[in-house]
Order: sequence, then C-alpha cells, then structure tokens
Amino acid sequence: MSALSDSQREALMAELGGLRRFCYSLTGSAADADDLLQATVEKLLFKGMPEDAHAAKWSYRVCKNVWIDELRAREVRQRYPLTAVDDSTSQSTEEVAQVEQDLADVSAALDKLPDEQRMALSLVAIEGKTYAEAADILEVPTGTIMSRIARARKNLLQHYGPKDNEG
Repeated sequence: MSALSDSQREALMAELGGLRRFCYSLTGSAADADDLLQATVEKLLFKGMPEDAHAAKWSYRVCKNVWIDELRAREVRQRYPLTAVDDSTSQSTEEVAQVEQDLADVSAALDKLPDEQRMALSLVAIEGKTYAEAADILEVPTGTIMSRIARARKNLLQHYGPKDNEG
C-alpha cells in the first residue's frame, strides 16, 4: 500500500460527510465522532490503501476497525449526554428542547443496541448503504447484515416504540 492516489483522495473527500455520520452513529457523541473521523482519515493518509480498493468501502472498514480498537482500549466508554436548552426563554426554545430530547431518546435507544446491530443499522438506515455494501464494509455475509438489522429494529421497538397504556 502506498499514499492515496488522486482519485482515492477525491473519493475519500466525497465520502467524508457520510463517514462522519457513521462515526457519530458508532460513538453517540459529536466530539467522539470528530475524533474517530480524524483518526480514520489520519490512518488512511498515513497507511494508504490498496490501489484496487474501493475508497469509500475501504474508509468505512478502516473506521470500523479504528472504533473497535478504541473500544478495546477503553475500560469504560464515556458518553457526553445531550444538554437540554433552558425552556423558560421562549416557545421556539421549548420546541428546540423537545427535538433535543427526542434525539437524546433515540440516541439512548441506539446506545442500548449491541455494537454489531448498531453498525449494521447505521450503515443501511442512516447512510443508505445496501445490505451488500454494509456486508462488505463490516466483512460479514449479507444474511448476517439482514439478521442484525432485524434484531436491531426489534430491540429499538422494545426500547423506543409506542408504549401500551395500561390503566
């Protein structure tokens, strides 16, 4: 492997937005996502990639592996909760606070998913990757992706879905 070719560098640049969203879906924190993205790009720039590698797929794979390495290095994952906006100032601020609370609820539900399910769901549902692309990125069979997404959806419905009113 050598330094990135011009075409690989362009493909990487074009993929940065999606890669950052993937980083956020893995970490649950904007600051941690930025750190993961930086570590991923640094690794790609330093180590390069094979000439025949698909730059986008390779970058997601490297990102996943950097994240796994980070998880293994941490004894306890540290999360930064979303801070609520003071809702006493205005109506629009209340709406912003509600949106932030909804995002925090979804994030908390995603955090309860096993890493394998969260990565598969993030690639397909958030990044718009096909099952085959997600399988290639995560280096698992397509059927495994389908299974992980089905389990992730079931788990999310249990944690975040509509609750029955018992009264």
